[in-house]
Amino acid sequence: MLLVSSVMALDVTPLWDFSKPELSEQRFRAALQSASGDDALILQTQIARTYGLRKDFETARALLKAIEPQLPGAGREVRVRYALELGRTYASATHPPELQTPQSKERARSAYQSALDQARAARLDGLAIDAIHMLAFVDTTPADQLKWAQQALAVVESSAQPEAKRWEASIRNNLGYALHQLGRYDEALAQFKAAVELRERGTNVEATRSAHWMVAWTLRAMGRNDEALAIQLRLERECDAAGQPDPYVFEELETLYRSKGDNERARHYQERRAALAGGK
Repeated sequence: MLLVSSVMALDVTPLWDFSKPELSEQRFRAALQSASGDDALILQTQIARTYGLRKDFETARALLKAIEPQLPGAGREVRVRYALELGRTYASATHPPELQTPQSKERARSAYQSALDQARAARLDGLAIDAIHMLAFVDTTPADQLKWAQQALAVVESSAQPEAKRWEASIRNNLGYALHQLGRYDEALAQFKAAVELRERGTNVEATRSAHWMVAWTLRAMGRNDEALAIQLRLERECDAAGQPDPYVFEELETLYRSKGDNERARHYQERRAALAGGK
C-alpha cells in the first residue's frame, strides 16, 4: 500500500488542455523559460507528450532522447515521467491499430512497468496510477483491462495524495467499462454511478455528461430502456443548450427509439447524427 506522501516536483495539471495539445505545448514552453533542474526536465517530458497526442510519435521520442543524458542525475519524478512518456510513444489511445504491433506493445510494456516500479518506490501514487492505467493500452482484453483497473483503484483507495485521488472518477469509469464488456452489468452500473457522484463534485461539465452517458448506456444493456431514454434526452437538451451536440447521445437515442418501434423518432436522431458528421 502507498500510504506515505511524496512531494511532486511540479504540478503540470493547470498547464494541460488535452483537447488542445498545441496550446498546452505553448504553456509548457513558456514555463520552461524560467524553470531549472527537475522542473525543466518535467516540462520537457510534457512537451514530448503533446506531440504524442498529435500522433507525431517520432518527434516525441526525439525530445525524450534529448533529455536522456540528464536522467542519471535527475530526481525520481523526472525518471518516472520520462518512462511514462516513452511508453506513450509506443502504445496509447492515440495510436492507430496498424502501429500497435507486438514489438511496439512490448516496448510500451517495458517503459510502463519501469515507470510503475519507480513510482511505487518513490511513493508517487498519482504517477503509479497513470502507469497502471496505461498498461491497459498494452493488454486490451476486457479481462486484462478489469485487472489493471482494479489495481489502479486499489492505489487510489489506499492513498492520501491528492494526485492519486483525482484519478478516482476516471478509474471507476475504466472499471465500469471493463465490467460492461464482460457482461457484468450490475457491477458496471455501480461503478458508473460512483463515477457520476465524483464528477458532479467537480467542474468538468463534459466529463460529467460523459459519466451520465455511461450510466444510460449500461441501463439500456440491462433492458431498462425508459430510464436510459430519460437520461439521454436530458443529455441532448444540455448538449444542445451548450452548443455541443453529441453524436453518441444521438446514436443511443436512435437505438432506444428503434427498440420501442418508434422509427420516426429513430430516423430523426439518425439524421441528426449524420448531419453532425457531415459538418465536420
